[in-house]
Formats: sequence, C-alpha cells, structure tokens
Amino acid sequence: MERTRSQASSVRSRPLSIVPRLKRRGFLAQLTLVPEVERPYEYPNKVKWTITAFIALAACAAPMGSAIFYPALPEMAKDLHASPTVVNLTVALYMLAMSIFPLWWSSFSETLGRRNIYLASFFLNVVFSLLSGLSVNISMLIVFRILSGGAAASVQAVGAGTIADVWEPRERGRAMGYFYLGPLMGPLLAPIIGGALTEGFGWRSTVWFLTAYGAVVFVLVLFCVPETLAKRRPAAAVEASHTNDLSRVSTTRSVQIYTKHAAAWLKRCFLDPLEIIMYLRFPAVAITVFYAAITFGSLYVLNISLQSAFSQAPYGYSAIIIGLLYIPSSLGYFAASMLGGRWIDRIMVRAAEKAQRYDAKGKLIYLPEDRMRENAWISATLYPGALIWSGWTLQYGIHWAAPSVANFFFGVGSMLVFSAATTMLTEFMPRKSSNGVALNNFVRNIFSCTGGIVGQPLIDAMGIGWLMTMVGLLSWLSGNIAIWLLRKNSRKWREQMDKALSK
Repeated sequence: MERTRSQASSVRSRPLSIVPRLKRRGFLAQLTLVPEVERPYEYPNKVKWTITAFIALAACAAPMGSAIFYPALPEMAKDLHASPTVVNLTVALYMLAMSIFPLWWSSFSETLGRRNIYLASFFLNVVFSLLSGLSVNISMLIVFRILSGGAAASVQAVGAGTIADVWEPRERGRAMGYFYLGPLMGPLLAPIIGGALTEGFGWRSTVWFLTAYGAVVFVLVLFCVPETLAKRRPAAAVEASHTNDLSRVSTTRSVQIYTKHAAAWLKRCFLDPLEIIMYLRFPAVAITVFYAAITFGSLYVLNISLQSAFSQAPYGYSAIIIGLLYIPSSLGYFAASMLGGRWIDRIMVRAAEKAQRYDAKGKLIYLPEDRMRENAWISATLYPGALIWSGWTLQYGIHWAAPSVANFFFGVGSMLVFSAATTMLTEFMPRKSSNGVALNNFVRNIFSCTGGIVGQPLIDAMGIGWLMTMVGLLSWLSGNIAIWLLRKNSRKWREQMDKALSK
C-alpha cells in the first residue's frame, strides 16, 4: 500500500471538478449547498473548514448525551422510582453503545458513503431521544438511551474518515485537532447545560435538548455536508456476456444464486463490521489504540473525581457551579487544538525533510510515525502529572483555582494525545480510515465506561489523591512505553501491515 504523500501543488493546480447536481451521491444530495467534487482535496480551505466545523458539531452529540445526565441522576431516580445504581446504567450502557455501534457505522460508510450514514444515524438519534424523554419507567429509558447513544456515535468513527477525505496529510493534524474539539467539548459543556436545565425544568428537559440538538445536526448535514468518500471503480460486469442465458437459468440454479447473494449481504451487514476488531492484530494499531484508550479512560476518572470532590465539603458547590469548573479542561482542549495540530504538522514536515524523503516529483513523503516526536513525549508526561496535581489538591480541599489550573494542563496534554493518535490511525490505514478510528472508539469507550463505573467506588475506597496518583502513574508508564515501541518499531510494523492488507 502506498504511503500518503504531499499533493498540495498538483491538487491546487487543477480546476475544481464539481459533480453535476443530479449525479451527486447520498440521500437528497441535490439539496446540498456545498457541491460534491471529484477530488475532495480540491475544496478551498474555507469549504474544508466549514465541513470540519459541522462534523465537529455532530461529533459533540454522543459524548454530550452521556455527560448531560450527571446532574439529573438524583431527580431521575426519584421520578422513575429506581435505585441510584440502576439509574447510573443510563450513562454506563449509553457509553457502551457508543463503543459498539460505530463498528457497523464505519463498515457501512466505506460502501454506502459518509453522508448516508450521517443522515440515517441522526434521524434515528432524534427518534430514540424523543422516546427516551417519553419514558414511563427506567427500563424503557435505558433501552432507548442505548439506541440513541449508538445512533449518535456514528460520527465518532465516520467523522475522522471525512476529515481524512478532504485534508491532505501535511494539514491533517491541525484539522483533526479542531474536529476532536467536538467529542471532547461535549462531556465538558454538558454538565453545565444539564445542571441548568435540571434545576429549571426537570430531568426530561435534558433529553429534549438532546433531541433538538440531533435535529439541528440532521439539518446541517442535509444541506451543508456533501459526500466525500472517494469513488470506487465499478467492477467489471463478469456475467455481461451471459445476459441472453439468464432467462434459461433453472429454478434450482436461480435459488442458489439468490441464496449466495443473500448470504453475502448478511455477512457484510453482521460479520464484516466485527472484522474491524481484527486490526488489533497489528502492533502499530494496537499500541496506538491502547495509548489513546488509557488517556480517554483517565478523562472519565477525572470527571467523576471533580463531580465527587466539588459536591462535598469543604467545597459543597451547586450543580451549576460544578459544571462551570469543567471549563478549565475545555480551555486546555481548545488551546491544544488551536496550536497543537499545527505544531504536530510542522513536526511531521520537519521529520520528512530531515530524512530526505521525496518522491519522483520532489514532493515530501510523510509517514504516520513522524507524528510521534517531542510532542508525544511532552504530552505523555504533562497529562499524568496534571492528574496527580489535581487529585491531591482536591484531596486536601485547596482553593478551587489550584485543581482548575491542573485540569487546564490535563486538557492540553490529553488533547495532544487524542489528535496525534487519531490522525495516525487514519494514515496507518488510508483506504479504511474510518475503520481505524471506529476501532479506537470501540476500545476507548470501553475504557471510559469502566472508568465511569469504578471511579466513585475507588474514590470511596482510597481517596481522590491516591486514585489519581495510581491513574497518573499508569498513564505515564503506559504512554512512554507506547511511544518508545512506536518510535523503535513503527516502520517495520507498518510495512508488515501494508503487506498483510494488500493481500
């Protein structure tokens, strides 16, 4: 498989090849205000950033749906006559659905296209969110929460595929950083929104908000997001020469043909998506996914710790104030997205120039492992250190500004990890970019679900300080080992993976 290369000059020298409106791909594609083009790299930067912004907004929906419930859980338990443990399942199983469903969304998007998946998934999300708000008991709520979370989670995997479709490798890190603001800002802004809505209008208002948000995303995609998946060359019509014989095919043979086609369709729908998990057999993919998953799991442990510490003495803050104290992490994500992606792209260019990797046309050849340099080493120490800092300041009830500064640096460090890991996965598998991200999403949401469930019991058992120390040391050790292994073996592993995937 050929590695990605810089194509800026050659792409921008071509005229924009717009697909005729009636030939555009996807459901109701004729309504899109942004035209589909033959080569998505040709889009002007303004259009690329517009698409990136809308996809980031869509990616915010699923994580927001998990965190917006936190302030509403006590009222929900009282209204639906359920225990706190059972009510917590509305969040835990929602996150589990976010890890599993994208395997199917990603697989379908590689054949049906990105646009169709976005529209279908958010239509279902609106329906299931509406039914969640109408739930009359906890069982009904849990079922429709699972379905709504699985529907909204499509963008977690397919969105990164869209970014890879429209941005060249030399610019992709910056774009991926902006895209990742969506799924990361969701769980940080949602407690603020959830707290305000719950106090003012009750817990069901949080679900109505999610329903309205899903409807807005559906409309934005319908009118502003064209199909970006590269067109496949149609397979040769092998049976074309036998057209005249079709009418003479026996009934038995006809049944055999239709049975074979039905079996192939069922395999593509139910088994092929599970094959995405088999990419973990490649060490480069497995280590990158593991590194990102550890970081994502620590994010949810931190969120639980903030909720637990700030709601009790000596702080004793209200739900709205606690929600506002998630803002420092958001500012860290924003800062890293604004500056970190551009920094990683420059590191990548510098590495290619230093290695003198040029193709026959004089264009730089970029490799995924170029993204794992000083940025990776810094982030692998920055966010674990911030976890320990935050944990002990919360443990001793120090002024809220102290853990807030730590949380800002956690946001910066973890965002550098998420951006680099996601971009690397799209480049390790350039022809199956959304599959790599779906696998990452699958593993990391299992970690986040686990972190969300065990966080509070561990806080009760060992205290926030020691818990964050344990998580921080585990994150620091695993992160540095992962970076060292990737720097040392990535080229060999990548070549082995390219050879295996090209068979």
